[in-house]
Amino acid sequence: MRVLGIVLIVVGVLMFVFNGFNYQTEKRVADIGPVKINKTENHSIGWPVYAGGIAVLAGIAFARQCNCQRGLGNCIHGSRYHG
Repeated sequence: MRVLGIVLIVVGVLMFVFNGFNYQTEKRVADIGPVKINKTENHSIGWPVYAGGIAVLAGIAFARQCNCQRGLGNCIHGSRYHG
């Protein structure tokens, strides 16, 4: 769970920095003998700023989660069971 938390934190920070991205597609409109006509279309994908905040908060929650109950032993509270 800790790795998932760190990944979510990194993705959330990147979502703060980059509010979206653009890409282009090329579409063939006509192909008449040696004449080829193409059309380039611009597309953009964006997300709201608060989505990055939600990802960061979820990442913090996952990164701080205790693994004692599953017996994994890498708990910040020590080696005893907290159940």
